[in-house]
Amino acid sequence: MSTAVENQASGASASGQNVVELESQYLLQNYARYQLTLVRGDGPYMWDDTGKRYLDFIAGIGVNALGQNHPRIVKAIAEQAATLIHTSNLYYNQFQGPLARRIAEVSGLQRTFFTNSGAESTEGSLKMMKAHGHDISPEKYEIVSLENSFHGRTLGALSITGQPKYRKDFEPLLPGVKFVKPNDIASLEAAVSERTCGISIEWIQGEGGVLPLDEAFCRRARELADQYDALLCFDEIQCGVGRTGTYFAYQLATPHVMPDIMVAAKPVACGIPLGIIVANERAAKSIRPGMHGSTFGGNALAARVALEFFDILGDLLPQITRVGDYFRAELRRLATRFSFIKEVRGYGMMVGAELTIPGKEIVNRAMAAGLLMNCTHDTVLRFLPPYIVTEKEVDEAVGILTGVFESL
Repeated sequence: MSTAVENQASGASASGQNVVELESQYLLQNYARYQLTLVRGDGPYMWDDTGKRYLDFIAGIGVNALGQNHPRIVKAIAEQAATLIHTSNLYYNQFQGPLARRIAEVSGLQRTFFTNSGAESTEGSLKMMKAHGHDISPEKYEIVSLENSFHGRTLGALSITGQPKYRKDFEPLLPGVKFVKPNDIASLEAAVSERTCGISIEWIQGEGGVLPLDEAFCRRARELADQYDALLCFDEIQCGVGRTGTYFAYQLATPHVMPDIMVAAKPVACGIPLGIIVANERAAKSIRPGMHGSTFGGNALAARVALEFFDILGDLLPQITRVGDYFRAELRRLATRFSFIKEVRGYGMMVGAELTIPGKEIVNRAMAAGLLMNCTHDTVLRFLPPYIVTEKEVDEAVGILTGVFESL
């Protein structure tokens, strides 16, 4: 590397105050970041620019499912980056077909479209639902979603996000959206009609506070979609792809409640941007040549890494369930000691601890003590650990939390 290039690389990796100053001057000021600059990671641990180590129990908001520096993922990225990164979807690459087949095998659905993110996957699902309805009748365009939901920050995704705080600055949004209370079957039945083209549901509301839906509610949504010839979409962007100890959260039910469309993203390619829309044949036929596309979606690098991830994931599912059960049990043990812990809920490595007090200060103190997590809905501590954590890391996290709770 030349001296000029070395100097440029050194400048590109500026740390501390310089990073904050540069971002303050040149970045859109839409993020309220923690005062923390992370520079490297290994397994479930991250290090900041001062060398301090953190146990990462938020995992890039559920993205870093195998933690950092996983040897098989690093090898796949290095090999593919040195061979072929991107071709666009004008051409075939070697990995989209095998990856789509693997997704079909684990999801029970038939066809996949590759995107770059969860929000983009939601947008594609909306087009699929709208096109399905339009093929039946121009009046069949309504979509039913849930209050307290979160589906993304693009305009279509915001239109079906049932939280006014995210919607209010961008209204009017997509017309024809009805919101119903989660787990309120009567409200759902009143909202779905012959004008409904789709129903969109998070099996576990993530940003909404790690709130699982009742199986009976989801089954009734399936029945109503069939009754009114609408498409049922399960949003698995946060709760899917192994997070709950099953490949997808709808597989927690026995028998499974099958959607027509499923959208996912976050951990699919372990930090390389990749999202998926997976559909049965009934839903897939609504998108015909020329109706939808993506320049980057499913490029060779992302698809290769996702294939490697799915090869690893199957063996991890029992551990995700076991360690997740252990983590929730330990948090419930803390709840017997600290009265401000109202409820602990979730599945697998998707865990929420609802408090009777604001959680922001707890997150800050935990970070100072070496544990990364976050707070949603002001009072819900949200934990999305990497799938590779064991009881040992849970004990470390619980030890830090205990000290933080005592300090309150």
